Amino acid sequence: MTRKLFVTTALPYANAAFHIGHMMEYIQADIWVRFQRMQKDDGQQRTVHFVGADDTHGTPIMIAAEKEGVTPQEFVARIAAGRAQYLDGFHIAFDNWYSTDSPENVELSQGIYRKLVDAGLIYTKTVDRFYDTAKGMFLADRNIKGECPVCHAKDQYGDNCEVCGAAYQPTELINPFSVFTGSTPILKPSEQYFFKLSDPRCFQFLKEWLNTPGRLQPEMVNKVSEWLGENGEKLADWDISRDAPYFGIPIPDAPGKFFYVWLDAPVGYLASLKNYFEKKGLDYEAFLNDPAAEQVHFIGKDIVSFHLLFWPAMLNFSKHPIIDKLKVNVHGHLTVNNEKMSKSRGTGISPLRYLELKMNPEWLRYYLAFKLNSKVEDLDFTGEDFVARVNSDLIGKYVNIASRCAGFIAKKFDGKLAAELSPKAKEWIARALNGEDGERQTAIAASYEAREFGRALREIMAIADVANQYVDENKPWLLAKDETKVAELHEVCTTALILFRQLSIMLSPVLPHVASRVQEFLGDAAFSWEDTQGENVYNSMLGRTIGAYSHLMQRVDAKMVEDLFDKPAAPAVAAPAPAASAAKPEAPAADLPAAEAGDIEELAPEISIDDFTKIDLRVAKIVNCEHVEGSSKLLRLTLDVGEGRYRNVFSGIKSAYQPEQLIGKLTVMVANLAPRKMKFGVSEGMVLCASAKDEKTDPGLYVLEPIAGAKPGMRIR
Repeated sequence: MTRKLFVTTALPYANAAFHIGHMMEYIQADIWVRFQRMQKDDGQQRTVHFVGADDTHGTPIMIAAEKEGVTPQEFVARIAAGRAQYLDGFHIAFDNWYSTDSPENVELSQGIYRKLVDAGLIYTKTVDRFYDTAKGMFLADRNIKGECPVCHAKDQYGDNCEVCGAAYQPTELINPFSVFTGSTPILKPSEQYFFKLSDPRCFQFLKEWLNTPGRLQPEMVNKVSEWLGENGEKLADWDISRDAPYFGIPIPDAPGKFFYVWLDAPVGYLASLKNYFEKKGLDYEAFLNDPAAEQVHFIGKDIVSFHLLFWPAMLNFSKHPIIDKLKVNVHGHLTVNNEKMSKSRGTGISPLRYLELKMNPEWLRYYLAFKLNSKVEDLDFTGEDFVARVNSDLIGKYVNIASRCAGFIAKKFDGKLAAELSPKAKEWIARALNGEDGERQTAIAASYEAREFGRALREIMAIADVANQYVDENKPWLLAKDETKVAELHEVCTTALILFRQLSIMLSPVLPHVASRVQEFLGDAAFSWEDTQGENVYNSMLGRTIGAYSHLMQRVDAKMVEDLFDKPAAPAVAAPAPAASAAKPEAPAADLPAAEAGDIEELAPEISIDDFTKIDLRVAKIVNCEHVEGSSKLLRLTLDVGEGRYRNVFSGIKSAYQPEQLIGKLTVMVANLAPRKMKFGVSEGMVLCASAKDEKTDPGLYVLEPIAGAKPGMRIR
């Protein structure tokens, strides 16, 4: 039976460019897809459809579009227009890239919903939902942040925790605040639509589905099983509706109600496939109902609650045929120097900057693949390791073979390989391709299939080691100087290039661009895994005329890697404290050298104590800080001033600080300043900063920070 694969990845939210985490996931999926396309089943080429899409619905995109004065569709289209440079740049070959804001997704999402209604799993009830009074709208889960009710991690969204993975209702958040205005939302009643995940049928199905062998990694089966409970007592019903105004898919027969984005987003995988099949004239329904069809999905560990609880239950009880053939592969995060990526700490990697620096995308593909396995583990990127791994494996071992031997074939033998090999040469080929447990090709194929890419590449490099040993021992550069050794030179270089071709075939899922150049050089129309089996290894190469060799890959320059990382933000520099002494200064400040006296502004006009006491200065804790979309100067601060609520303050300090530098710090604010309505929301105070008179001599802004021990709400007198 010919396998028919439908491969998908998590959909990126269409409010920003791709980040390096997206690239890691897409590269992982792309390698697996390319390996599958090299396979045959019963002599037939394996069928693989690789599709993706932008996740386009939800309040954040609606708000972002509103700020820019465009429609949500126009906003999403602009983001989508920038996708190709990343996908093409890293050789990621989706067959179709689509959008969840599409006719197909509307049709499929509403169809699934109607079947869930028929199954008795949809009901309505009036519930209290968070409402932002400053914005005048109900808040979606991702528009609310607060403390996780399970692990107590700060700054978590209202639907699930990115630290512990727990799913919950937004009303369970501790100290919630609106991401739009920073204000504390109120609860307001609203009729909502629910998917009855607590139904015993859902528990029974999920328990069986999760424990089906091959469906999911064992560690994820254990993790998700914890969320089920012994008898499903931990499963909570799922609020699948949102109130207008909302950018999304309307719920049938429910005016003013829309599907929560997490209902229609996973349906977007099917919508993209349907759109692709329509373009190609293929039968979508026939494919889904084909016993040989299967969906293989790649996602990160931070969104498993939706993909391993709600999505499969939704598909199953809408009687969707793909549910029995769905497999989910969960991966960890990408860290830098064992730290979470952060621009402010200089540990952020921009994929676009990588390409702009003219760094070879296949360096990154190889490095990530070497670290990837089938477990749910974080991958760590370090600059030194990246340089060493790529230069050692790809340049020192792989490319080195062809560069040392191809020239002799061109110069001495008119580009024609030897017509036959001696038993000794064949023995070297067998030694390279056979490991302790038999043919390495078979083990490598099994590793690719199981997504154990690192193990596959280690085996491939073991072949390269033997190939290089063969070249070193036979020294073609010396044979070329001896006219009596012409036949031996011919065989040595032919044998080395046969092994080089084998390496190229096995590396082609990881290095597709290099593989295409090798195909052109060696005269192959395409690479097939069949060519790594038996006598296919060398028979098709013997007597072949090959093309001229050109260098395939440069070494990594360590300086390029330094330039790749985001530069850490300059820390705020506090003025030096005066020496602890009762002695008088040697001279008045006016007599100090200019550099010591400082570049200060002239003092403001004198005021009375009564004037000063009108200003209420308070210690405030910065509980959250984030960039303001559409502003090049402002940061949005969420402040705790000890009032039992949070304040939203906009501050023009973006040039000096990254949000991560400020979260958790104490500062000083003017607490009795009249609220000011701004383009981006209402500002409820002012934080105090210091700056020089002349920004040319010192362009810094220094947020005031009380000495440790001060508490939020303390008044400054």
